Amino acid sequence: MSAKPRATGPGTQTGNVIRDSAMGLVPETVSHIIALNGSVWRDSLVTPSLLEIVRLRNARTVNCVICRSVRYDVARQDGLTEDRADMVADGYEQSALTTREKAALTLADSYLGFPAGVNADAAKQITGEFSEAEIASLLVALMNFNISSRTAVSIGGMPENPLPIMEVSLAIAAD
Repeated sequence: MSAKPRATGPGTQTGNVIRDSAMGLVPETVSHIIALNGSVWRDSLVTPSLLEIVRLRNARTVNCVICRSVRYDVARQDGLTEDRADMVADGYEQSALTTREKAALTLADSYLGFPAGVNADAAKQITGEFSEAEIASLLVALMNFNISSRTAVSIGGMPENPLPIMEVSLAIAAD
């Protein structure tokens, strides 16, 4: 694929990173994606910091430069630090992340890699930390994160270099 953008944003700056991206060129559908994003963050059965960890793992896997630089305010308020966010990299299994955080990342890797084939050890790790409802909640969140990041990367126009970390308010991101 070309490094040049295939589509650019709508040219308006609303403060919503999804609406201001090229996905904003399709307001009829992007509004639904934004509403789902808000619901995922407001109605999840797991903590915002755990959601942010799986969102960042997705961003890293898909290589969405913008998604990698965003930090949701609710996750920071829930205690997610940059040191913890940095542990989402490969090798997280040996990091200082909690057992629950590692299980969430294992679930994310399973979803992002081969969702139909979770190995027995990974399944035991995941079900040992999460209820079925929490697993479903995490998977819906991952689906939402993956839709946005894959679309953003596919549309094009990603910066070539990493961006500085920027905090995004859930109130803005959900409108």
